Amino acid sequence: MSLIIASHDSLPYIESAPTASELATITSLITAELSPDVSITLHPSLPEAYEPRFTPLFQTELDRVSRGEPFSGGIDLSRYEPPTAPEDASSPSAWEPILQSAYVSSSHLSTRLTNLSLLSEFGKNAWLIHNSQLEEILKKLEEELMNLKTDCEVTNKERKGAQKDVEVELKRLEDRWKKAVGRVLEVELASEGLRREILEKQRAA
Repeated sequence: MSLIIASHDSLPYIESAPTASELATITSLITAELSPDVSITLHPSLPEAYEPRFTPLFQTELDRVSRGEPFSGGIDLSRYEPPTAPEDASSPSAWEPILQSAYVSSSHLSTRLTNLSLLSEFGKNAWLIHNSQLEEILKKLEEELMNLKTDCEVTNKERKGAQKDVEVELKRLEDRWKKAVGRVLEVELASEGLRREILEKQRAA
């Protein structure tokens, strides 16, 4: 069953809006037709709810957050701390891991300094170019939105004009329909009266 049902029965530009009592009656009739679980049951056209599948590491972290436990572990920040002298300062082997850590930190800081220098020299232009690209995208989206709004306005005007053009004819046809229904009811009443009269005469005979 499609969620989108095409209907051309609505004539909002020539039909009068329903009153509050009519809306209440309509709402009650619709509610009476709905099933009790309509608010919790998905429409048949909707796909089944997506069940996410997380990696074990991600699931473990989600479980920790759901339990309200504090964060533990993560990145070891000790590598960024300044090295301290070993207890045995006279031993070359004791200085070796400290010197390696200092060399790694120095290389990291040197790389960061290089990146900051490049960012200072070229980052401004790259940022301006990126902003210009974003502004161009925004401009195109705004133009597309304006065109869509214009199309909607044109469609609504055409729809209103089409309904106004046939308003008199529709009202004339509606009056004819009401009169025809009235005549049908009159014929049915007359037929019922005649039937009862015939039955009464048959019983009297």
